[in-house]
Amino acid sequence: MMDVRPLRSEADYEWALREIAPYFENQPQPGSPEGDRFEVLATLIEAYDHRYHSVPDADPVDVLHFAIESMGHTQAELGELLGSRLHASEVLNRKRKMSLEWVNKISEVWRIPLEALAKPYELSQEVA
Repeated sequence: MMDVRPLRSEADYEWALREIAPYFENQPQPGSPEGDRFEVLATLIEAYDHRYHSVPDADPVDVLHFAIESMGHTQAELGELLGSRLHASEVLNRKRKMSLEWVNKISEVWRIPLEALAKPYELSQEVA
């Protein structure tokens, strides 16, 4: 029997990520028992990501606001990731663009897909 289970929590999701990781180093033959397991795990992870981690059609700043308001993160945490609270405030208020380094760090630590953070977005146009 195939050792897989529904992903109902972040713990289940983390388990599935650990289980699938070795397959990326040594991909099994499609159609083999291990190949089927790989495919099922990939499908479960994709479905869980889509349901709990996706923010469709939002720009990166909106994604960050969503993460703070709905995913339990804080502006202070963002400040720690970006190196200062001022940087976090400037990004969230659209006064500063995120660097590629920041995008990668936020994606890794907050588990937000890179595609959601790496899109172009507009800075605010303040009237002087």
